[in-house]
Amino acid sequence: MSRNNFRRVAVAGVAMSQFGKRPDTTLQDLGWPVVKQAIADSGFDRKQIEAVYCGSAYGGRLVGQRVLRPLGLLGIPVVNCENACSSGATAFREAWLAIANGLCDVALVLGIDKLTSLGGGVLPGQPEDHEVSVGMSMPVMYAMRARRYMHEHGISDADLAQVAVKAHKHGALNPWAQLRNEVSLEQVLNARPIAEPFTLMHCCPTGDGASAVVLCAAECVPASGRKPVWVATSHLTSGKYMTGFRDMTTPEITVRGAKDAYEEAGIGPGDISVAEVHDAFTIAELLYYEAFGFCPQGEAIQLLKSSATSVGGRIPVNPSGGLLSKGHPVGATGIAQITEIVWQLRGEAKGRQVEGAKVGLAHCTGGGISGLDHGACAINIFTL
Repeated sequence: MSRNNFRRVAVAGVAMSQFGKRPDTTLQDLGWPVVKQAIADSGFDRKQIEAVYCGSAYGGRLVGQRVLRPLGLLGIPVVNCENACSSGATAFREAWLAIANGLCDVALVLGIDKLTSLGGGVLPGQPEDHEVSVGMSMPVMYAMRARRYMHEHGISDADLAQVAVKAHKHGALNPWAQLRNEVSLEQVLNARPIAEPFTLMHCCPTGDGASAVVLCAAECVPASGRKPVWVATSHLTSGKYMTGFRDMTTPEITVRGAKDAYEEAGIGPGDISVAEVHDAFTIAELLYYEAFGFCPQGEAIQLLKSSATSVGGRIPVNPSGGLLSKGHPVGATGIAQITEIVWQLRGEAKGRQVEGAKVGLAHCTGGGISGLDHGACAINIFTL
């Protein structure tokens, strides 16, 4: 079936847990209340859910079934998806495709992970990957990107730290965020060093969290539910294997994915009202400003300093606080980004509301493998 023949799909309900470190809570007990809240928000009865798609990177086997069991929401297809940090967003795309192609009318998507179970520290890579085997980690990789970008475009340590200051300012307004404190430039610069030029506040925190959405076909939107938000497109791609020189200041997978997603949705960068991008590290947000066409290459720091990407600016980015402040429980992140965009388009984001938001973008990259920019990139665009 071509995209021209796809059925129109709406987000009918959303919910998420507060992100944070909850070592004494089981993954099951972290997830099922969020599923229950998303269904209630949608206006559907749980018996109307025809399929469930669950994204998790570190939850182990049968995550969806384990979370759904206390609700008695089984006996229907449950698809568990792993795609690193894009796991939740990948599950969302699978649900969207199923409804758009007429395989079901109503589906639930859950993103969930419990990273406190790993004991803390940097998330582990795959030991058979040769870069991982010689000490490459995600903070190191992004730090190298940061240093190259700073060298090419004359960016200072203080400039880069401003990304974290903005993230915490937004996160302080988000009751679901893991870190709800504003920070000063000096606090960011003087925090514990991680990988030059990064201090601790340049890096997103790990933690536990869950988020869920309910999707449905246009003809099934409940009259008693919330105002529907429409899926303009759901795009997923993988990284291209490239050996030799790579421009570390250009995230190839996101540049390519953004171009395709814009074409599928029939819009351009100037149409985006609000965006949630994968700011696992401060430099990433600047790179994604450019990848999505919010500014020309090399001008990201000027865009940031102009306050255009702050709430109240021309193109607010990460009003939730982003991964840097909201937190990054991997499998939950993509669905939490979507939840934030839905709240923004509904006008329900309260203290961090982007006024007049009509088009929202959620972007989640996943994983690091030698020779690939990233393993996966999911971009979802939503409209009223």
